Amino acid sequence: MGLLLKHWSRIAVTLIPVLFALLHASGVLPIGVLQRLDDIIYDARLRATMPRTMDERIVIVDLDEKSLAEVGRWPWGRNRMAELVDELFDRQKIALVGFDIVFAEPDDSSGLKRLRQLAQAELKDQPGFTEKLGQLQASLDYDAAFARSLQKRPVVMGYYLTNDKDGRTSGLLPEPVMQKENLRGRPIRFTSWNSYGSNIEQLAKAAPLGGFFNSIVDPDGVVRSVPLLAEYKDQYYESLALAMFRALTGMPSVEPQFPPERFLSRYHGLDGIQLRQGDKRLSVPVADWVTTLVPFRGPGGVSGGSYRYVSAADVLAKRLAPESLKGKIVLVGTTAPGLLDIRVTPVGEAYAGVETHANLISGLMDDRIAVKPDYALGYDVAILALAGLTLAFALPLLSAPRAVLLSLVVIAAVVALNFFLYLGAGLVMPLAAALVMALTAFALNMSYGYFVESRGKRELANLFGTYVPPELVDEMVKDAASYSMKAASKELTVMFCDMRGFTKMSEQMEPTKLQELLNFVFSRLTDLIRANKGTIDKYMGDCVMAFWGAPVDIPNHAHMAVKTAMEMAGAVRKINDEHRAQGIPEIGIGIGLNTGTMCVGDMGSDIRRAYTVIGDSVNLGSRLEGLSKIYGVDIVVSESTRKLAPEFAWQELDRVRVKGKEQAVAIFWPVAPANRLEKASQDELKTWAAFLKAYRAQDWEQCDVLMLNLQRMNAKKYLYELYSERVASMRLLPFDPGWDGATNFETK
Repeated sequence: MGLLLKHWSRIAVTLIPVLFALLHASGVLPIGVLQRLDDIIYDARLRATMPRTMDERIVIVDLDEKSLAEVGRWPWGRNRMAELVDELFDRQKIALVGFDIVFAEPDDSSGLKRLRQLAQAELKDQPGFTEKLGQLQASLDYDAAFARSLQKRPVVMGYYLTNDKDGRTSGLLPEPVMQKENLRGRPIRFTSWNSYGSNIEQLAKAAPLGGFFNSIVDPDGVVRSVPLLAEYKDQYYESLALAMFRALTGMPSVEPQFPPERFLSRYHGLDGIQLRQGDKRLSVPVADWVTTLVPFRGPGGVSGGSYRYVSAADVLAKRLAPESLKGKIVLVGTTAPGLLDIRVTPVGEAYAGVETHANLISGLMDDRIAVKPDYALGYDVAILALAGLTLAFALPLLSAPRAVLLSLVVIAAVVALNFFLYLGAGLVMPLAAALVMALTAFALNMSYGYFVESRGKRELANLFGTYVPPELVDEMVKDAASYSMKAASKELTVMFCDMRGFTKMSEQMEPTKLQELLNFVFSRLTDLIRANKGTIDKYMGDCVMAFWGAPVDIPNHAHMAVKTAMEMAGAVRKINDEHRAQGIPEIGIGIGLNTGTMCVGDMGSDIRRAYTVIGDSVNLGSRLEGLSKIYGVDIVVSESTRKLAPEFAWQELDRVRVKGKEQAVAIFWPVAPANRLEKASQDELKTWAAFLKAYRAQDWEQCDVLMLNLQRMNAKKYLYELYSERVASMRLLPFDPGWDGATNFETK
C-alpha cells in the first residue's frame, strides 16, 4: 500500500487510457477510431481463418456480362426466366432455387397488353382478330408462363425491404414467419421497415416462399452482416438465406430463443433464433438487431474458388450436360456491374451480393456461424477493467524491462483469449480498445517515468553522485522520493583519514608531482571507500572524511567502515612498497572511526553547500584520528564502533578523555578478522588484556612481568614501548584510589 501511495500520480496517469477505453466500451463516449480498428481486426482475422475451399453443394447461376450479351439487356422476358427454371429443374434436376432478384412489375415485353387494347379499340371490328388473339394469349402471357414454371417447385423468391417516407409498397409479401406475440412482450430490437418491393402477385402466389435480400452496411461502407429476421408492421419476415435453409430442412418453424430465465429482467436481447420441427431444434446465434455475420469462405467471384459460377446464358442454351447440377442448391443472381449488386466486403471490394447469401446458406448448413453477442459489451468492459487495473497498479512498481514484459504478457493474454473465443466458440469479441488501452497505458507510464520520475532520479543522481558510490546511487533512484538532502538525525559511522609525510614531501618534490601523488593516493583510498558503500564527505588537504549509513541505510555500517579502514591501511602499505622501490619517501596514515548519532544533510551557505555530518560523535571521530600517531597504530576505533563490529579481533589501546569530553571512552585497534586470527596473536591479546587489568589496578610489578612477555612476543610494537614508559613514570607516584585508568588529552 505504501508503494501504491508513493506512485499514486503515476498510477493516475496510467488510468487515463483505461478510463477512456471503459467509456468507449460502455457506449458513454464512443470513439470512432476504435470501432474502425475493431472492424479492421475482424476483417484481418476473418481473412486469416477462411476455409478457402469450394462448397460443391451450392451453385450460382450468374446473370453475367456474357448472358446480357447473348440474351439481351436486363430485364429479360419472363418467358426466358420460365425456360431457365424449367431447364434447372427438368433437365439439371436441382434441389432448390432462390432468386436474388425481384420481379416487381408485370412483363409487357410480349406486346399482349397492346394487342388487348387494339382488340378493344381500333381492331375490335376486324374479322378474326379477337379470335386469333385468344389463341395466342396463353403463349404471350410471359408472367403466367413464369408462374407456371414456379408452381409446386422448391423455389424461394427474393424481395427487399425499405424505408420510404410515403410508405409505398409494391408486389405481394410472403407470409411472416413469426408474430409479435412470440416475443412475450420483450423489447427486442429488429431492423424495422415501413415499405417493401416484392414480386408481383401472380408470381408471389405461384412461389409463396420468399425472403428479403437486405444486408447491413457498416459506417465504413463494408457489408459484414445480414439480418436473419426483419420487422414490418409488427410482423417478422425471414431473409433469403434463412428461407432457403428452411426449405432444405423441411420448413421448421421459427421461434425466438431467449437467454436463461434468471436474465430476463435485465437482458433485452435474443440468444438466437430457434428452428423447430417436432422434437428437432436447431439454434442459430444472432447479435444485436437479430443479425449474423456472414461466414465468408474465400475471396469471392468466379475465380474466388468458393462456389461454382454458371453463366445463365449457358443454362438457357443447354450447354450444360444433363443432370450436371443434380441435387445442387442454386442461387440466381448477377455479377454484372451494370445491375448494381456489387458490394464491398471484408474479403473483396467488388463482391457479388448473391455470394453473400451463398455464404450464409453454407454457414447455416455447416453450423459455422460466428456472432458478436449482445454481452460483448460486458466482456469488453470486464477485460478492460482487469487488464487496465493490472497495468495501472503494476507498471509503476516495475523496472522498464519488467514493465515491457508485463505489458506484452497482458496483450498476449487478451489476444489469445479473444482468438480462443472466436475459433472455439464462434464469438466475435471486441479487441481494439484493450490493445490500444494497453499500449497507451504502457507508453504513458514509461513517458511519465522518464520525463517526471526519471528527472527526479537524475537530479538525485547528480546530487549524490559525487558523494555516494554508483551502486548506492542506483539503489537510491529506485525509490528517489525517499531520499533528500534534508537534515536528519541518524546513527552512522564516521571516518577521518589523515595521510602523514606529505609535509616533508612538499619540501622535496615539485608541486605538480606532489599533486599527482596526492591525487593518486586519494583515488586509491576513495575507491576503497566507495567499494564498501561509504559516502565521501569532503577532502581537507591531506585528509579525507567519509561516513556510512546515509543517504542509503546500511545496517552493518560499523562493520563496513572497519573493513574499509583495514583495506585502506593495507593499500598504503602497498603504496609504500612501491615508493621504496622508486626511491620516493614513504607516507603514513591515521584513521579514526566512531559510531553514534549524528545530524546528516545538506549544510552550508547560499554560496556553497555540502552533504555532510555534524555532531559530538563526529568530533570524537576526528579526535580518535589524531590519537593514532600517539599509540603507534594506523587505526583507532571507539568502543561504540567495536561493539557493532564483532567480526573482528580487537586490541584495546586505552581509555581516553579527549578535549571537550568529560566521559572517558575506550579505544581499540582492529587486529584482523576474528576468523583469521593466528594462535600467536590470540596469546598476545590475552597477555595484553591481563596487562591492562594490572595497569588500571596500579600493580606495577605485575605490569613489568607482563610487559616483558609482550615485548618478547612483539618487540617492535610501539604501543608496548609507550606503556613501558608510562609504567616507569607512574610507579614514582603514590597509589591513587580515584584514578580510573583513563588518559586525558587536552589538545585536539
